[in-house]
Amino acid sequence: MATVANSNQQQQQQGAGVVVEKKKPVFVKVDQLKPGTQNNNLIVKVLSSNTVLQKGRAASQRLRNTRIAECLVGDETGTILLTARNEQVDLVKPETTIIIRNSKIDMFKGSMRLAVDKWGRIEVTEPANFVVKDDNNMSLVEYELVTVAADE
Repeated sequence: MATVANSNQQQQQQGAGVVVEKKKPVFVKVDQLKPGTQNNNLIVKVLSSNTVLQKGRAASQRLRNTRIAECLVGDETGTILLTARNEQVDLVKPETTIIIRNSKIDMFKGSMRLAVDKWGRIEVTEPANFVVKDDNNMSLVEYELVTVAADE
């Protein structure tokens, strides 16, 4: 009951003209990305884009065409593979600079892949003035899941 009362009070306060302040996004660099992280915001240049899956008309009306591209993106600290899906493929073209908001790290065959799901966003922006460090590809680092026995 207390949580319902609290949420009702919050709704009343918001309706009464109380301004809810939004947090500014915190941008990270490619070399700071770690497996299992989410809510990553980055500004990167697109180095290459390679379509890996393109399915035509789906059997069902509810389903749509599926396109997936692996794009090598990077900043001044390193590079990583971005898995772009459907409309994202059109935005992620080589030689463009993009802002990636609310992305997550997926693991694919032991390697990191940057992904943007329905909660994230990709925007094309003005060309950045940094040189991409292409000799530090974070997607080439292999990770292994290790289970640690608890001391009893």
